[in-house]
Amino acid sequence: MKKTIGVLTGGGDCPGLNAVIRAVVRCGLRYGFKTKGIRNGWQGLIEGEVETLTDFSVSGIISRGGTVLGTSRTDPLKNPADFEKIRNTMKRFNIDALVVVGGNGTLAAAHDIATLGIPLVGVPKTIDNDIPETDMTIGFDTAVSIVTEAIDRLHTTAESHHRIMVVQVMGRQVGWIALKAGIAGGADEILIPEVHVTIDDVCLNLKARYAAGKKFSIVVIAEGTPLQDIGDYPVPECDRDECGHEKFVGAGNLLGRELERRLGIETRVTNLGHVQRGGTPTAFDRVLATRFGVAAVEQIRMGNFGTMVALQSAQIVTVPLESIVHRLKLVEPELYTVAKTVIGGKR
Repeated sequence: MKKTIGVLTGGGDCPGLNAVIRAVVRCGLRYGFKTKGIRNGWQGLIEGEVETLTDFSVSGIISRGGTVLGTSRTDPLKNPADFEKIRNTMKRFNIDALVVVGGNGTLAAAHDIATLGIPLVGVPKTIDNDIPETDMTIGFDTAVSIVTEAIDRLHTTAESHHRIMVVQVMGRQVGWIALKAGIAGGADEILIPEVHVTIDDVCLNLKARYAAGKKFSIVVIAEGTPLQDIGDYPVPECDRDECGHEKFVGAGNLLGRELERRLGIETRVTNLGHVQRGGTPTAFDRVLATRFGVAAVEQIRMGNFGTMVALQSAQIVTVPLESIVHRLKLVEPELYTVAKTVIGGKR
């Protein structure tokens, strides 16, 4: 039977989303399926913002960052009336099943909607790489590459001026970006939410570097890393976005100010912010997104709904959506041990 697939991207944007959309359209054409693009995530499904996607309309988008469909952080079940609107939109546009591309919040909503009878398949994307049951998420490789390049560039100015450079990266509850980019960029300290490290610990290690004749340091910190022993500086209250998530703005600044006060070494802070999830996706992310998009269409063709496609040991597999909701994939202790070894920390 001919099917019409709807595809939407929800939550924060990241590189690789357009490669998924392209793969869904082109794989669908192989089976004679039509594809409808849903604008602005769940909000577009509620409001009926739907357009037909063709081979022509997705031509050339694989290398573009962001998402040509737009996105939002709308909770589709916050308003009980919205679910009926979703059903009406799918009926109006003859959409038989959905491909939902998103992070933790979007996929949690997908799970809830699937239990209410909407056929769908999830695709994991987030630069944080914190979705369980998959080795990698779309966007993570690009983010790590961007942060690594930034660290490389900061090395030269840090060395020239004998400074400490603090680099704040994204990572609300997990430190995958900080850890992997820190290792790849040769950082001298890596601070992540999963591991409690005091500023006293950091100061001891940086003092040891300077005593050994290394007159500069690079410190990478994930934005959600707690700083319990910050001293007399109060941690400012954070604003929150529409989903209630804290907008972290000061972890790197607080750390940099405290390191300069305790060590007497000129310190500069760089907050990479949203540059980490913008721009052109890496080849790895393009390929992973393509594999995920094709796999999602295959699952729809087989009627395997309520699932998420995932990467495990280089193979594309499917897992139940219920296995990933309300969970986070934290940094593995073994990998942090590797980081401690190569940065020479004594912790």
